[in-house]
Amino acid sequence: MQNFMKSFVADESGATAIEYGLIAALIAVGIIAAGGLLGNTLADQFNSIAGEVESAGSGNFSG
Repeated sequence: MQNFMKSFVADESGATAIEYGLIAALIAVGIIAAGGLLGNTLADQFNSIAGEVESAGSGNFSG
């Protein structure tokens, strides 16, 4: 029983798995945050382009 407890306390494989899980979670949060910022930036850019196209189309065009 004493040998089992010593090996149980010395075993760090569970702690390593938890650390890898935390690292993966942090990377996922970073990717999600970057994707959200990129999405907002792209939406703003497309809205700007749409406004330019709309204003160019409402000019003095007799067609």
